[in-house]
Amino acid sequence: THLCNLACEGCGKIREFESTIRDMLPLETCLKAVDECGAPIVSICGGEPTIYPHLGELVNELLRRRKFIYLCTNAIKLDKWLPQWKPSPYMTINVSMDGLEPTHDLVRSRKGLYQIDIRMIKLAKSLGFRIVTNTTVYKETKIDEIEQLFADLAAIGVDGFLVSPAYEYTVLKGRDIFLEKRQTHEKFQRVWELSKRYRLLSTPMYLRYLKGERELKCSPWGNPNYNPQGWKGPCYLITDAHYKTFDELMTRTDWEKYENKRDDRCTNCMMHSGFEPTVIREVGKSWKDLWEMLRWNFA
Repeated sequence: THLCNLACEGCGKIREFESTIRDMLPLETCLKAVDECGAPIVSICGGEPTIYPHLGELVNELLRRRKFIYLCTNAIKLDKWLPQWKPSPYMTINVSMDGLEPTHDLVRSRKGLYQIDIRMIKLAKSLGFRIVTNTTVYKETKIDEIEQLFADLAAIGVDGFLVSPAYEYTVLKGRDIFLEKRQTHEKFQRVWELSKRYRLLSTPMYLRYLKGERELKCSPWGNPNYNPQGWKGPCYLITDAHYKTFDELMTRTDWEKYENKRDDRCTNCMMHSGFEPTVIREVGKSWKDLWEMLRWNFA
């Protein structure tokens, strides 16, 4: 579903799919899509997945199939679902946290959400679930604040942190909140330093790319996205078409165009959904990169 219980400042999903926002996939269709693409890792996202009425069954069936799950949520209604699941090494709950209380609530356009999220994180941890957070960096984001956020979240047992620059959706064009590439490099120089003290789940190669130390091509097919309209192409962020089958998505998309950023919408994009898959493709080509990845993986 693209339906959400929030209208966050930097999110283009609910605006892009406004005309079909109440459409929801049947449970069987979700499971068929997982089988069709054969992905070992399934990210359950939205919209807001905790609004989806079959979420409990979907998670339990994916766990039964030994799929690794990332449940991406704003956590407002997380307590409704936790009793239906058992903690599993195959399951990670990924809570969106974009700053300390004033910033987080401002980005969410609703007061009180920071405290709700902290309460839900504590509840999930008390039940034994693996919890990570995802932080989106905007033009006005203060890295000192992110450092304090990581410290506070680590203190309540959060297992790791994802961090990525925001993407400027076409429907949000003109809002002065998104980073240009140079600004991303500057902010992620600081984030790199944080990675030495906190358990950042972003790979070292991706972080080096974000801070301008190396180049990576995009792998837009690395995180294929299925929604109520079908297989979304070319990627999680850009919508040019929807396809009936996974094979159509893979064979009819001009991947080279997007890999090489020959599209204006790709100019400032450095999102992990496109570039972390590239890390997997590239890491084995250099002993230095491979060694750094091994050290990071076992740290």
